Amino acid sequence: MKILIVSDTHGRDRNFESVLLRTHPVDGIFHLGDVEGSEAYIEDICPCPLYMVSGNNDFFSSAPSERIVEIEGYRIFMTHGHRYGVDHDRSRLRDKAREQGCHMAFCGHTHRPLIDMDDDIIVVNPGSLTYPRQENRRPSYVIMDICQNEEPKFTIYYL
Repeated sequence: MKILIVSDTHGRDRNFESVLLRTHPVDGIFHLGDVEGSEAYIEDICPCPLYMVSGNNDFFSSAPSERIVEIEGYRIFMTHGHRYGVDHDRSRLRDKAREQGCHMAFCGHTHRPLIDMDDDIIVVNPGSLTYPRQENRRPSYVIMDICQNEEPKFTIYYL
């Protein structure tokens, strides 16, 4: 399965639309929050199952702040990350994922892409499609290739 992971679009959807065209077809999309009012639009244009959580800027969102999704035998804990201090470290996020029996934790919030496979819980942050903060300042997203009984593979892409 090919899964698109994005975050922090902040109501500016042009880059998200571009990524959909660039990555088509995908089997699922994870949006990790800070949608800022574009939830319905994103739901309408997604060509496959969409899993979304709310972020610290999604004041009126009906999306949950946390979610667990199971794909190909892997349990994934989704959250925006601001409630877990991901700006400073990922230990609280990993602890929560572990507590929920998850194999992975997906978060956004930092606007910096990250794939951290150094522990028993894989942590993935796709960065931001709108306001990137890493050194190259390019909007980023992650593609996860996942099959049951195989190690998932993650790749960071830049626009």
